[in-house]
Parts: sequence; C-alpha cells; structure tokens
Amino acid sequence: METSNDIFICALLFDGQGGAQPLDAEQIENWQPDQGLLWLHIDCANEAGRQWLVHQSGIDEVLSTALLDEDTRPRVTHFSALQSLVFLRGVNLAQGAEPEDMVSLRIFATRERILTTRWRKLMSVSDIIAALKRGEGPVSTSDFLAQISDLLLNRIDTVVEELEEQMDELEETLIDENAQRLRGDLNALRRRSIKLRRYLGPQREALAKLATERRSWIDEDSRLQLQECTDRLVRFVEELDVIRERAIVAQEELTSQVSDQINQRMYVMSLIAAIFLPLSFITGLLGINVGGIPWAQSPLGFVIVSSLLIVIGGLILVLFKFKKWF
Repeated sequence: METSNDIFICALLFDGQGGAQPLDAEQIENWQPDQGLLWLHIDCANEAGRQWLVHQSGIDEVLSTALLDEDTRPRVTHFSALQSLVFLRGVNLAQGAEPEDMVSLRIFATRERILTTRWRKLMSVSDIIAALKRGEGPVSTSDFLAQISDLLLNRIDTVVEELEEQMDELEETLIDENAQRLRGDLNALRRRSIKLRRYLGPQREALAKLATERRSWIDEDSRLQLQECTDRLVRFVEELDVIRERAIVAQEELTSQVSDQINQRMYVMSLIAAIFLPLSFITGLLGINVGGIPWAQSPLGFVIVSSLLIVIGGLILVLFKFKKWF
C-alpha cells in the first residue's frame, strides 16, 4: 500500500495558528474541508504523484494538465470564484545551476485546499515547510500565497543585487582590463538580465492581478502583502532594464575604445608608409638594371645614397610635424 511519502513531497494540515501536522495516505483520503486547510506538494517527476493528481485529486482534467505542464510562464487564472491557478517562478539556487534558469511553482488554490507541483526543487517551498514546523508558517490560502511570493522575491532580490554589483565592477574596469574578456562578461551579464526579465515581467502582472482582483478567500492583510510583492517586482524589473541598458552603453564604449585603438594603429602605419614610400621609390629607381645609374661605380655611392635617403626622410618628418600629423 502506498504511503503519503510515496506520492507527496509533503502533506500538511494547517492548524490555523502558523503550524501544521503531517497526514498519511488514509488521512488524506478521508480529509474533509471542515478539518482545516490541506496542502499537498507533488513532485511531477514522481509517477505515483502524477497518477494521484490526474485520477484521485478530484480536480478538473484541464487543471491537472496545467499543473503537470513542464514549460509554464507566471500567470494567474481564475476558473471560478473559489478556484485559481497561480504559476510563479523562483531563481534556481541548486548547486551548479544558473540562478536565471528559473524554477516554476504551480499552485492550485481554494479556500480549503492547496495543491502545488514542481519539476525541480525550489528552496522557498522548503522554507515554508520549515516555518510550518516551527509554528511560524501561513494560516490560510491567501497567507500561503503572500508568504511564498515574498520568499521567492527575497532570493530574486539577492540575484538582482549580484548582477548590479557585477555591472559596477565591469564599468570600473572598462578602461584597464582586457577588452576581449570584458566583451564576453558584458554579453553574459546581458543574457542573464534578459532571462530574468523574461519571467519577472509576467510574474509582476500575475501578483498584481492577485492583489487587485477581489476573491473571497484572499483577506485584506494578504492582499496588502501581495501588493507589496508587486511593488518589489516592479523595482526588480526596472533594475534589470537599467542593468541591460548599462551593459549596452558599456559595450558601445568598449567598441568605441577598440575602434579608436585600431584607428590609431592604422594612422601610425599610414605615417610609416608615407615616410618610406618616397624612399622606396628612390631605391627602386637606383636598383633598375640600366646604364647611367648615379654613383654606380663610385666607392662612396652607398654612403651618398644612404645620406640622401636620411635627409629626405628627415625632411618628410619635419613636414609631418609642421602639419601636426603626429
């Protein structure tokens, strides 16, 4: 016989005071709404969990399919006055992972029951479980949504601050460091900010929808907390936009510096060519295989020609200096 641990990551009955007690499979089967708020967290990679969600959860097939979908974007969808789907994203802080590879949390919420699913582990969910064990967790569905949103944003805040610090460092070292390395770092920073922005924009709209739309199971305190989360997300999105713009400006400055260096080198090469072009022309004339070449038979011919070339080269340098070409 399957136990709750075979199906669920956690199965908790809220006590309404910030705590919760775990339930086994039989208790989950016999649960009634008047017993309290039930939270079931399912790993989508677990076949038993998927089967329970599809066949035993009692929710519509459209809802169960959405909860098992691998590729989701943050959104809020109300299926009735009492049922809502809430899809959120959190940064990926797993070892070796990229934070901007954001992890999805899918939530089916009613006043009496919460079903959450995930394909990858999300640390904010673990924080909620730990808070419930301490008696400091959410007391209602709306409180759960507000707290999980706040926890997700706390970690997003850390990542956004890290990106800002990296951008500051890159701007400070823009002149001194190797241009090729900086170009790669700036491109990587832009990609990270764009990937975060891709999900935080829709998540801002989702939380704003939760905070502004009147639902009987969302209390006023939770609504205010969700509004605060929305405001924080607005700030994060704006900061990511600023980081992206700063990266673009820095890349343009870097490109300008590289272009200036190339132009300077080309200018130096042009000056050198301008000096040696007439000298090469003279030596070319003196080297042709015909009669009448000056000083061809003179033992001082080489000295005379060399001196003449030096004088001509010097005159060219004086001319360039007079025209302020260098």
